[in-house]
Amino acid sequence: MASVSDLLRSKRPVLHTIPSHVTVLDATRVMNDHKIGAVIVTRDDRIVGIFTERDVLHRIVAEERPPRRVKVEDVMTSDVMCCFPESSLEEVRGVMKNRRIRHLPVVEQGGKVLGMISIGDLNAYESSDLEMTIHNLHDYIYGRV
Repeated sequence: MASVSDLLRSKRPVLHTIPSHVTVLDATRVMNDHKIGAVIVTRDDRIVGIFTERDVLHRIVAEERPPRRVKVEDVMTSDVMCCFPESSLEEVRGVMKNRRIRHLPVVEQGGKVLGMISIGDLNAYESSDLEMTIHNLHDYIYGRV
């Protein structure tokens, strides 16, 4: 059974974080520059929230707030759901589905952030795994092993 640590090993090891005091405009520029849908918000090297595209739509655009003047700490999601490296991908997929979230920070037991996974990462990993299984079964059926 595949785990979050397996998925993290297959990803680029880049983790994007922003301090809680930056403006929404600056945060969205980071997200756009790196083509990502969420960033971890930190204060004193600790996770204090997550800022996502959904936060921008619901708390900035829909409320017509000026992104240049609003601080991320005022509109971020503070209740951050995290997972551990040893969590199974099935467990993580269930959490994402049930909580209707697309990004999960990965933390060690002590709280140190190791990375972040998205539903897209899960889908890509599992798709690649299924392709390998199909290829191996095809070889087995046609005696190419």
